[in-house]
Amino acid sequence: MKTLLKKEIGEAKAKTLVSRAVYITAIGSNDYVSAYFANSSVFQSYSPEEYVDMVIGNLTTVIKGIHKEGGRKFAFLNLAPLGCTPLFKAINAGECEEKITTLVKLHNKALSHVLQELESQLKGFKHSITDLYSLVNEAVNNPLKYGFKEGETACCGSGPYGGNRTCGGTGVNGSIQGYELCENPNDYVNFDSIHPTERANLLYAKAMWNGNQSVTRPYNVKALVEQK
Repeated sequence: MKTLLKKEIGEAKAKTLVSRAVYITAIGSNDYVSAYFANSSVFQSYSPEEYVDMVIGNLTTVIKGIHKEGGRKFAFLNLAPLGCTPLFKAINAGECEEKITTLVKLHNKALSHVLQELESQLKGFKHSITDLYSLVNEAVNNPLKYGFKEGETACCGSGPYGGNRTCGGTGVNGSIQGYELCENPNDYVNFDSIHPTERANLLYAKAMWNGNQSVTRPYNVKALVEQK
């Protein structure tokens, strides 16, 4: 990327742009959910702590690589309560999947810890971390407070909580299956079995951009952007 920028705008401007840019990272969900459904031996081969350490270790390597190229400002979302999505509630008769919940909580704790370490290890490193876990929990459990009508059931899907992965007609095994689509997605927190609606994402994005320290810290993204 930096090489391309140098060609496009020159070395000096490229250096400034790379250092002032905010690198937004929201990863980890698929590392846990996909492994769960792949019947992978990974959860048998590693303890939850060991598996989380691998995910966080890979992320840390990427952060250090960006920092080496001149990046200084980073924004992160921790993981949402993935084990309590319509997908897992449909599987578990309305209950959350504890195996996923445990991994998510370990991930979020490890992410917060490693970012504090990087603050002291990497020159000029600044970060924002938004507590997506709490934001999603709040919206799901108190939908009316945020202008939604439904917090638990998905807008698109089939089965309990709309949690069967059939939104769009394609099932897990690739077969064409029936599904229901709500009339107004803006009434729902969840669009399908695991993804938020656009309106819910907007709520989370606003918190990330200019939320207070209860949801995003030590800076929000707006504050990071404004720093020289």
